[in-house]
Amino acid sequence: MTKVTTGATMSLDGYIADASHGGFEYLFQWYANGDVETPTANPEMTFRTSAASARHLRDLNARTGALVVGRRLFDMTRGWGGRHPMDLPVVVVTHSVPEGWEPESDSFVFVTDGIESAIDRAKALAGDKEVGVNGGTVAAQVIEAGLLDEVHVDLVPVVLGAGIPLFADLKIAPLQLEGPINVVEGTGVTHLAYRVRPAA
Repeated sequence: MTKVTTGATMSLDGYIADASHGGFEYLFQWYANGDVETPTANPEMTFRTSAASARHLRDLNARTGALVVGRRLFDMTRGWGGRHPMDLPVVVVTHSVPEGWEPESDSFVFVTDGIESAIDRAKALAGDKEVGVNGGTVAAQVIEAGLLDEVHVDLVPVVLGAGIPLFADLKIAPLQLEGPINVVEGTGVTHLAYRVRPAA
């Protein structure tokens, strides 16, 4: 059965972005604070991390077969220039297909009939690999639908003071997780993984 996970880089006080959807100069420092290169599908984007973080990124890339994102993230990144840096198919949860885009291509599939359909489509694309969910709003919807298996956090030593939490407006909180089931110490970041407890 295909595992569904979500993950984000997070501040010590629990935010994945500041209140203006920024703060990434602090949150994403770990992507450039080492000497081990991890290339991406975007030739202009190569991560330079510690050896431990590089192994973590390579493992993540190897086990992930498709991604699910929300329309806001797709629009903010301008569709990653036509291909996600992980070089994976991306299922976009949206109310309508954006102008100028095909409803389905090798890079993007636009799903307009809800989160369950988006996860089903991503599982079909992923085959025997994992489905990764990016974006707090979409991740909250996946948890609420009972479809999420694991939460991964890249915890960085910064306090933003205010901002956007990973699971904003989660309607089933408090939600207890099991773990950590994995801990990797990088430079300027601790990579953590937790298992979502099945509903009672």
